[in-house]
Amino acid sequence: MRLCFLSYRGNMYSGGQGIYLYYLTRELAARGHEITVLVGPPYPWEMPWARVIKITNHNYYARRLESYSRDEVLKILSPLNFYEFALTRFWLFPEMLTYSLRAFKKLAQLLRNGAKFDLVHDNQCLGYGQALIKGFNVPVMASIHHPLVMDRGADFVQTHSLIERARRVVFYPFMMQKIVARQMDLVISGSKNSADLVQKTFKVDPQKMRVVYDGVDERVFYPRPEVKRVPGRLIFVGNTEDRKKGILYLIQALHQLPEWVHLVIVDGGASWKFYLHQLMYRYKLKNRVTVKERISPEELALEYCQAEVGVVPSLYEGFGLPAAEAMACATPVVSTTAGALPEVVGSDRAGILVPPKDPDAIARKALHLLERPELRQEMGTNAAARVKKFFTWAECARGTEEVYRELLSFKNADRRLQSA
Repeated sequence: MRLCFLSYRGNMYSGGQGIYLYYLTRELAARGHEITVLVGPPYPWEMPWARVIKITNHNYYARRLESYSRDEVLKILSPLNFYEFALTRFWLFPEMLTYSLRAFKKLAQLLRNGAKFDLVHDNQCLGYGQALIKGFNVPVMASIHHPLVMDRGADFVQTHSLIERARRVVFYPFMMQKIVARQMDLVISGSKNSADLVQKTFKVDPQKMRVVYDGVDERVFYPRPEVKRVPGRLIFVGNTEDRKKGILYLIQALHQLPEWVHLVIVDGGASWKFYLHQLMYRYKLKNRVTVKERISPEELALEYCQAEVGVVPSLYEGFGLPAAEAMACATPVVSTTAGALPEVVGSDRAGILVPPKDPDAIARKALHLLERPELRQEMGTNAAARVKKFFTWAECARGTEEVYRELLSFKNADRRLQSA
């Protein structure tokens, strides 16, 4: 099949959408499909298996006007750029909308120049441009990893300033995503929990929802018995500025744990870590926390293999990639029951589940594992076997391909009926 992927952010450090784009396209290309990617910044790593077309984004939201060069100021004067810039001055986040319109324009140009696509696959953007693409008479479907309402809910729980809460209200483009999600021909979500939530939040026809679990790169994340575990080491992987990742509750749990317990944080998010440093200062934990940024997948796998316990304190996860990666490395996890995490961790002694927003439970169960090496080994073995059976990118690509064929079958049947 000739597949066109749309992703408003493409780098792995942007979160799950970048990881999903990179590995899913790699595995689909290995299955013989022709891949074109229209992607916004931060751009993905080299993807030799795909034709990558970079879509401009000026990142107006994160910059002050005085930081712009003269040429950049002049660019703001073009209609779409000015619209994007103006919205950011009122705390709105127009990146998804403006990316989708630029991607629509680029796709129109490609089609005029003779390009042909069997299917367009949107990766979580859900901008109005994606709905306009349906006018090209090409099937359009989307992967929705979770509704943004979960991000706002987590922000509200941990934000007390009225100004900050007001910013959160206008920040997320809920209405646009709800409208566009319902226009998609089919929708994939990475777990049963996220599929149910997407369907209920966006009022998507349940007949359009499909579940295909996300994956782990088993070439990188696997048990390394030769790597020694560091006594007392916990590991957390995620963007600490993202409130729904639950770093507040993990830091509170670490504050309760003995001095010999220490935490490694691997954060691929923004270079500034205001919230994390605020928490470490408040709880006097600077000497017990090590922060590593933007390390390679291979380095990350070694970090998992050196830790004795992985901790996933999230308030919501549409899948839970850090849990799956830790498990793939035979590192048992203490995870909350939020979102899809029980689907990933399972009930076959691959990890321990605790309620979300409960630092006491995190501390108690983490210490339980740290003090029991035989239990950690048993759980780690079970965890690695579970991931290998259910959560690989090869399996994700196979399941996604089935959804593609189902959608194309629907469309072909519709065309035959219309021509009859």
